[in-house]
Amino acid sequence: MALRGDHLLARAAWWGRAGEDTPFLLDIFDIDDNGVDIGVRLLQTAMAEVVPAGARPPGCIRMVPPDWREAGTTRRAVEDRMLALERTGARVLVERLRMEWRPGTPISEPSGRLAFRPVRDTEEILDLMTLVLDGTLDAHSNDDLTRMSPREAAVRHYEDELAHYRSPRDWWRVATLPDGEPVGFVTPARNDYNPVIGYLAVLPAHRGNGYIDDILAEGTRILSAQDVPRVRAATDLGNTPMANAFRRAGYANFERTINMTWD
Repeated sequence: MALRGDHLLARAAWWGRAGEDTPFLLDIFDIDDNGVDIGVRLLQTAMAEVVPAGARPPGCIRMVPPDWREAGTTRRAVEDRMLALERTGARVLVERLRMEWRPGTPISEPSGRLAFRPVRDTEEILDLMTLVLDGTLDAHSNDDLTRMSPREAAVRHYEDELAHYRSPRDWWRVATLPDGEPVGFVTPARNDYNPVIGYLAVLPAHRGNGYIDDILAEGTRILSAQDVPRVRAATDLGNTPMANAFRRAGYANFERTINMTWD
């Protein structure tokens, strides 16, 4: 924290997983009005102690209202924090839409075009995750691909996220054509906070056929059957096909996130 007497001027906090020695995410960063310079000083001082020497600082996520650009006070607060982060070397990686489905929202009936089966094992989901990186519109995945192979990026995504889900893996589904050929997959799950559509994708050879709607409906149906209070999901603002699929399925955009990263 940065203090002037008893007055709090800025604060920052990193979050890490249990048992890990290094932080995973800059989770909190707040500054007072006109506090950009102080925010920069706080971050520089704190990162020197929190982030191991020579390591890439963990990314930062800021939750913001869905209309944050349209409200002057909110916009200034968000942009001041982004400016302070940029002055320490960060850049905006992506803005993401946080989506939510509520019980009572209709779920499309199966179209009959696809069949669904459980994922066989970890190797199969990794193979599918590797394949869908070809032509992906996901900014995090494309950022990973600047530093590692598609397989390495898939393994990293799996180990950082999917491996930590606390729900049965037999909820995960592979979508196939009637002859058994995979066209995509979905991983409905529970993370530490909510029921989620964790990963949803269509294989490159089958994009453009509207299969995303069938796959999302199947994932939502599986979670709905668990009598959940809500289903959360997220996608990049620039991933128009995915965002439109969520909207068609009755998911509302309740929040956005600004994701920033250090190169």
